[in-house]
Amino acid sequence: MFGLPSLRVKGLYLAVATLAAQFFSDWMFLRIKWFTNDSPSGSVSVSGLQFMGFPIETPYSKYLLCLSILVVLGLLAKNLVRSAIGREWMAIRDMDVAAAVIGIRPMYAKLTAFAVSSFIIGVAGALWGFVYLGSWEPAAFSVEMSFRLLFMVIIGGMGSIMGAFFGAAFIVLLPIALNQFLPLVGALFGIEVSTSGISHAELIIFGALIVWFLIVEPHGLAKLWSTTKQKLRLWPFPH
Repeated sequence: MFGLPSLRVKGLYLAVATLAAQFFSDWMFLRIKWFTNDSPSGSVSVSGLQFMGFPIETPYSKYLLCLSILVVLGLLAKNLVRSAIGREWMAIRDMDVAAAVIGIRPMYAKLTAFAVSSFIIGVAGALWGFVYLGSWEPAAFSVEMSFRLLFMVIIGGMGSIMGAFFGAAFIVLLPIALNQFLPLVGALFGIEVSTSGISHAELIIFGALIVWFLIVEPHGLAKLWSTTKQKLRLWPFPH
């Protein structure tokens, strides 16, 4: 339903256009009580979570479950990219007009890419809501969370599976590094750094990095990693 009207936009605009689905979903989950099992609080929780007969209760078991599903979906995505439909996706990504000339159906390729990515994100959302948070409600997934996911794609590298991992690691590790590094820098110069100051610095750094990546390196950290590997293969003899 949301893929069809998004067929006319490309690249980053497609990612922004899909944010409309979130506003519609927020309205739908708040107004239609069937989705929350007629819960008065509007939240849904799962007790006694199990996977193939194994209880998922401890942080270790939750981590192994998420890691296992991540590996399976990562290998699936990698093989899909190498398949015929994956080649169609890449051709449409590079230039849809040229892809249509050589016989690729743009609507079919775009909708399949939209459907596969939506399925993977749906699995991730289920793990995040019921395994990580323990309970789910519409307010838990805010617009800020959507922007963080968008930042992961931009910084990691659009159109790259490895870039998704790089972007996710960067978004998660940067606040941790700032919480450790900024107070030390403040103490060195005799300046007290508050928690709100760290959060504001995080937003400033995120915004500056997004602008830098969009202008200087649109393919993100994945492209930088590929370039670094290529140079290391030739080092120290460039010729």
